Amino acid sequence: MTTALENLPPAIAWFGRLLRRYPRAGRQLNRAAAPFENLTKVLMFGCNMCGQCILHETGMTCPMNCPKTLRDGPCGGVRMNGHCEVKPEMMCVWVKAERRSRWLPWREEILRVQEPLDWRLKGSSAILNMFSGPLLDERGRP
Repeated sequence: MTTALENLPPAIAWFGRLLRRYPRAGRQLNRAAAPFENLTKVLMFGCNMCGQCILHETGMTCPMNCPKTLRDGPCGGVRMNGHCEVKPEMMCVWVKAERRSRWLPWREEILRVQEPLDWRLKGSSAILNMFSGPLLDERGRP
């Protein structure tokens, strides 16, 4: 996962560089911030804390709620009524995401092809990962 520090405001980019320079401190900050981020995002969006949040690109709908955990679009099994083939009582996450994204000013972001999910980041703070990139220890864990 690459960082987009050049697209961030200078103060935030500086914070991201600081976290990259001191990865141990960044990992400790990540462990401290993740529970608070988890609490708010679970309550508001049904987040699964994948560590690489794309809520803003998917109509504020967490794609990790898909039973198949499909991150870059619906599977071929969406029913005619928009419900999931695995859980027929559930609306397809991607149908919901597309409908919700119509109301957002950045509606075209749903068309972006997503990077594969780095499962090592599950449970870590997506916000800090966005600023600094993944800060993994010697065992490859956040």
